[in-house]
Amino acid sequence: MLALANVVAALVVVHARHQHRQLFVQLSKLEKARDDLNIEFGRLQLEQATWAESNRIDQVARDRLGMKFPEGAETVVIRP
Repeated sequence: MLALANVVAALVVVHARHQHRQLFVQLSKLEKARDDLNIEFGRLQLEQATWAESNRIDQVARDRLGMKFPEGAETVVIRP
C-alpha cells in the first residue's frame, strides 16, 4: 500500500511539474508579445507626435490645401 501511495504521489508531482513548465513557456511567450506591443506602441506614439506637429500641419495646409493666414483687412470681428 505504501509503495502504491509513493507511485501515485510521484505521478502527481510529475504532472504538476509538467503543467508548471507548460505555463511557464506560455508566460514567456505572452511577456515577449507584451514587450513587442510596447515597442510598437512607442513607435506609434512617436509617429503620431511627428504627424501632429503644428509646423508640419501648417506646412501641409499651405502646400496641399493652399491655405494662408488672413490679412488684416480680411479679418472680421463679430461682437455679441
